[in-house]
Amino acid sequence: MFTGIVEELGEVTAVETLDDACRFRLRGPVVTQGAKHGDSIAVNGVCLTVVDHEGDEFTADVMAETLNRSSLGALQAGSRVNLERPMAVGERLGGHIVQGHVDGTGEILERKPSDNWEIVKISLPADLTRYVVEKGSITVDGISLTVVDAGPDYFTVSLIPTTLDLTTLGHKQPGDPVNLEVDVIAKYVERMLGDRVQGAAK
Repeated sequence: MFTGIVEELGEVTAVETLDDACRFRLRGPVVTQGAKHGDSIAVNGVCLTVVDHEGDEFTADVMAETLNRSSLGALQAGSRVNLERPMAVGERLGGHIVQGHVDGTGEILERKPSDNWEIVKISLPADLTRYVVEKGSITVDGISLTVVDAGPDYFTVSLIPTTLDLTTLGHKQPGDPVNLEVDVIAKYVERMLGDRVQGAAK
């Protein structure tokens, strides 16, 4: 489990294309500290497993299902990525509960800078709109953010200078894809209420 508080802005150093998968080599001096085979690291919000670790770099295999459901397939050598290690038991939950299981992808639609923050508008797939509410939580490229406005096919977030400086959202432009993970609590509530409504109708 993750919190959506990005630890560092890493870099893809190599991409190896396999028959039905990809192998990424990524640089991240912070997240590789103490890393070992089998550990989990979130890359742009996608939970990946460390296959190999050497120095400040690690490799991770990404299967076709993940490539199809996320924006990782667009990564290439030199791409910047958000990196986060799993939350340790007993630590503060600085963001919100993030699983690292991407629900879909959106697209940067618009950026509106101001003196102290920036409003970013992002497209929202139709099957995810019911989970996104004003002032609710959403994960964008692994970043825990608060929804400012929830539209019928989009949402907006307000980014502080720290987020702009230390994550991929400081560099992405209109047209760029982003990974989205909605609040898992909303999905559980929907499932429980759905079962209850169906039971009452019988």
